[in-house]
Amino acid sequence: MMLEVDGLEAFYGEQQALFGVGFGLDEGQVRTLLGANGAGKTTVLRALCGMVRAAGDVRFDGKRIVGWATEDIVRLGIAHVPDGRGTFLRVSVEENLQLGAMTRRDRAGIAADIEQVYGHFPRLKERRTQQAGTLSGGEQQMLAVGRALMLRPRLMLLDEPSFGLAPLVVEELFETLRDLNREMGVAMLIVEQNAALALELAEHAYLLETGRIVMDGPSAVIGADESIRRSYLGY
Repeated sequence: MMLEVDGLEAFYGEQQALFGVGFGLDEGQVRTLLGANGAGKTTVLRALCGMVRAAGDVRFDGKRIVGWATEDIVRLGIAHVPDGRGTFLRVSVEENLQLGAMTRRDRAGIAADIEQVYGHFPRLKERRTQQAGTLSGGEQQMLAVGRALMLRPRLMLLDEPSFGLAPLVVEELFETLRDLNREMGVAMLIVEQNAALALELAEHAYLLETGRIVMDGPSAVIGADESIRRSYLGY
């Protein structure tokens, strides 16, 4: 197992937000965390990359990473694509991509990877010199994914990639995520309000409720269960 999570707890100040969360994810797998707003989905991603105080056991390639600094976790090949895009708005598209490769020293490799990102997102290539703040919401989301790819990640943690985007843009983005997984073998853990979309992309789903995993199973099984859909997924 590439990522093993066991008994994960997380805290905002004195307030506990996660209670004994456990799951695993292997090379190249796509899994999704589903649940209502406030269930703790985003907190799981933040806990995995050292952005909130956490306890329990998180192992990546057998290394115990709870308590590590975020930048050290990133260096292992874990890329976080936060909700709200997380792009540097005042610099150009290409500078954003270069910033994504800040931990790398291989200049030729970085240039090749920028071209590869443009291959996946042709619209970013058209806007390479444009200030990121002038992009549409969909383009900013593509740039956030592209910037994460510049780390050459083995695991991408995607927080609400479809948030605020038009349906056609969402479809295009998820198609690209599917391609990235297939062609590059990037594993993904996706937090997504659009449950139907997430279940289509992921092979396995975990349902969170008030900081606990209450159910998990293959996406096809979870998506086919009408009572689960009504109770947890809202469609």
